[in-house]
Amino acid sequence: MWYKAIVIICFVCLQQLFLPSLILCKEQDKINTAETFDIEPDDPVVAMLDSLATLKVFKNLDIRRDTSPPVTEYFPAGFIPEYCDSVYKERFAGLNKLSPIEFEYNSSVKAFIDLYGRHRRELTERIMGLAELYFPYFEEQLDRHNLPLELKYIAVIESALNPVARSRAGATGIWQFMYGTGRLYGLEVNSYVDDRSDVVKSTVAACEHFVDLYNIYEDWLLAIAAYNSGAGNVNRAIRRSGGVKDFWSIRGFLPRETRNYVPAFMAVTYIMEHSDHHNLYPVPPPFTDLDIDTLHINRLLSLRNVSKLLDIPPDHLRYLNPSFRQNIIPGSEDNTYVFRIPKEYSGLFVANEEKIYNYKTPEKIRQEELAAQLAETTVHVVRQGEVLGTIARRYGCTVREIQRWNNLRGTLIRPGQRLVVRAPQPVKTNIAKDNNMHVIRSGENLGIIANRYRISVNDLTEWNNLTGSTIYPGQHLIVRRPEGKTIKKTKKEKEITYIYHHVQQGDTLWDIANKYPGNTISQIRELNNLSGNILIPGQKLKIPVIEQ
Repeated sequence: MWYKAIVIICFVCLQQLFLPSLILCKEQDKINTAETFDIEPDDPVVAMLDSLATLKVFKNLDIRRDTSPPVTEYFPAGFIPEYCDSVYKERFAGLNKLSPIEFEYNSSVKAFIDLYGRHRRELTERIMGLAELYFPYFEEQLDRHNLPLELKYIAVIESALNPVARSRAGATGIWQFMYGTGRLYGLEVNSYVDDRSDVVKSTVAACEHFVDLYNIYEDWLLAIAAYNSGAGNVNRAIRRSGGVKDFWSIRGFLPRETRNYVPAFMAVTYIMEHSDHHNLYPVPPPFTDLDIDTLHINRLLSLRNVSKLLDIPPDHLRYLNPSFRQNIIPGSEDNTYVFRIPKEYSGLFVANEEKIYNYKTPEKIRQEELAAQLAETTVHVVRQGEVLGTIARRYGCTVREIQRWNNLRGTLIRPGQRLVVRAPQPVKTNIAKDNNMHVIRSGENLGIIANRYRISVNDLTEWNNLTGSTIYPGQHLIVRRPEGKTIKKTKKEKEITYIYHHVQQGDTLWDIANKYPGNTISQIRELNNLSGNILIPGQKLKIPVIEQ
């Protein structure tokens, strides 16, 4: 019988040598090609996968796989297995036995299995590595909220587990919250901090959002679709389908992105649960969940100074603390922030805490940070087939910003063209030449400006004859007491409150600005992080209302 064993071994070797992939099914059981499904090049899922290619934390790492990974299938390096429909259906049936979410295998799902398991294998393995850092916390919060653990894979669809991902619509962070939705769930967004990029806070918000959506539909596939497109789009699709509350029945009435969203979620869940069957193994980032310590910061702290004084790679600190937009933690006695640091450095930080805090004054830190960001201006060389939208998503900016930085009047670009894709404002543009004037930057308010110059909000309103709290980017404000002018007590300044306007069919920014006196189109666009004038029915816009 020994010669039979030799024949089998030889057959297997020849099969692996000459076949590009392994088809583990009979000829008559191959995938039905009568129904095809193609992913278009600009699909948001693909765009988020591509964002991992530029995540700096993966660069220049000495990555080695475990020599003996725990697998149920063994394949040569780089080998891409394929399976027939019956195998996929059997495995999906196994997923359904362990989850309240109803998974279905079809051609739409298969297209995304091919995306993650074949066409973007390297990026999928990066996602698997990032999962070792993020999934333990996701699972803890999902369990605490009594939610299906498989919902952790929604973050893979939303951001490819890239905490600094930003969509073309302005959704930000690992769970891709829009500005308004994030504020509804308590996520802080200001010039220094964006909690949408804080993995811990945004995960809690995502769980609360899932609970609310499931309470509306009592169906997980509809809740997942609503997470992507909003409840308004799902409700309209249900009405147009005759009131049927089933995702596959209303799918044709949903926005194109949402039609693909649920199949992508099912495919990711399958690939991550059966990664070894597809010869996929994690490419780890520098840290796992066990390698990180947290510190509570109650004073202003520069990430650059911590990096310099403790000799920690700056990219590692940015990677662990993506919510601090200016590399500054604006801590105070009344407002404490969590600072994540590699565990091996936490003791060193605590031992030198006062020296680190007192290394430079807060004003010096702010000035140096702005100067450092200016030095980090990035230039991108346009490649064949690229458009401004894909370039903006890659670098986390907007099309409008690229147009402004490069003096572009339209969206036409050509291969080989050099574009500035990251150009922070220079320090000189923030303070006027006479040092008595301040030029307002995007995201600033009177409180921030008053705190910077150690004056009161009342001083600003009095010196600049302001009748309310509304200010505009580019506006000049007097920030030093005018000579010979005394401050007299004035009546209580008008208070500003906010309401939410629900966009109706046919609404424009011009209509909405006219409906609420004292507002302009640019103000509404800036407050809601809108990159253009396109509005979607059902969208919620935050509107300032000044009490008279």
